Amino acid sequence: MNTRNSFVIIILSLLLFSCGSNQNKKKKYFSIITDNNQTIFKLGETIKASVKNTQDIKIDSIAYLLNNKRVIAGADFTYEEKIDDEKLGSQILKAQVFYDGNIDTITKKVVFLNNTAPKLYSYKIVAEYPHDKNAFTQGLEFYGDTLYESTGKKGGSSLRKLNYKTGELLIKKDVPKQYFAEGITIINDKILQLTWQSKEGFIYDLTTLEKTGSFAYNQSKEGWGLCNDKKVIYKSDGTKKIWILDANTLAEIDYIEVTTNKGVKSKFNELEWIDGRIYANTWQKDGIAIINPENGALEAVIDLSGLRKKVTQHPELNVLNGIAYKTDTKQLFVTGKYWDKLFEIEIIK
Repeated sequence: MNTRNSFVIIILSLLLFSCGSNQNKKKKYFSIITDNNQTIFKLGETIKASVKNTQDIKIDSIAYLLNNKRVIAGADFTYEEKIDDEKLGSQILKAQVFYDGNIDTITKKVVFLNNTAPKLYSYKIVAEYPHDKNAFTQGLEFYGDTLYESTGKKGGSSLRKLNYKTGELLIKKDVPKQYFAEGITIINDKILQLTWQSKEGFIYDLTTLEKTGSFAYNQSKEGWGLCNDKKVIYKSDGTKKIWILDANTLAEIDYIEVTTNKGVKSKFNELEWIDGRIYANTWQKDGIAIINPENGALEAVIDLSGLRKKVTQHPELNVLNGIAYKTDTKQLFVTGKYWDKLFEIEIIK
C-alpha cells in the first residue's frame, strides 16, 4: 500500500470516528429553572421549579427528586416544596423527564440555609483543674469519672487516661511517629482515635489503651473531630461536612453541612455530644458552635474569648480545643492546646 493511500484511509477513519462520536452525544433538550432564578432558600421558604423545554418536545411526565424524596409533577409539570425538614447546605434538585420512550435526568444546585441567626452565649468559670501544658490537645472525652485525651503533632501524638481533678496521668500510649493524632470518641467500650492526614483511624481497648484495630476513611478528606450519640458517630474533616459513621462498621453513611442564616460553615474541630446537640470547636476561633445534628443548623455560639488569658502564657500556647461533658453530673469542661488548665464552665444564655 503506497503512502498516499495510507494517508487517505487514516483521514477517512478519523472522519468516521468523529461523526460517530457526535452522533453518540446526547443533546440537552431540558433544564431546571426556579422562580426568579433563585438558588438559595431559607427554612420556611418554598422552592418552586419547572422544566425548560427548548425544543417543545411532548413530555409524558416529570418526576422531581430532592434528598431522595420523589414527587411526581402534576399536569403543569411544576415542582413546589416548602423547606422545613430538609437537611441544610448544598443540595441537588433532580428532574426525570419522560418523553417518547426516553428518560432525561437533569439537575440544578440549590442551597438551603437556616432562617435565624445563631444565638450568642457567654460563660462563667465554675472550677479550674491542672492540665499538662505539653499536651497538644486534639480530643477530650469522659467515661464515668475518667478523662481520656488525644494529643497531636507528629512524633508527639498520644492517647491518655487521666484523673481530671489532679491531672495525674494514669496511662499513656504513644502513637507511632509518622501519625498526627486528632479527635477521639468512646463507643461500645472502645476508644476511636483519628489521625489528621493519614486517612486512618485507630481502635483501642478502653481499659488498657492497647490498640486492637484500625479503620480507613472513605470520602472524608481528613480526620479532625469525633463524637457519638450511642447510635451513630459524627466526624469532622475540616470541610463544610460533618460525616455520619455507622457505629459498628465505621463506614461513612451520610453527612450534614453546617449552616447559619448567611452561609455554609467549615473548619469544625473537636466534637462533643451534649443533650442532643453537637458541640464543636472551630479551628482558630475561641468559641464553641452548637449544631443541630438533624439538619446541620448552627443554632448558637458560646463566646469563650478571654479564657486563653487565664492560663499560663508561654511561647507555645495555642488555641482553644477540647470539649468534655460528664453526662451523669451535667458538667462541661474545656481546655486548649498547650494549656496548663482544664476549666469547668457553665453556659450563660
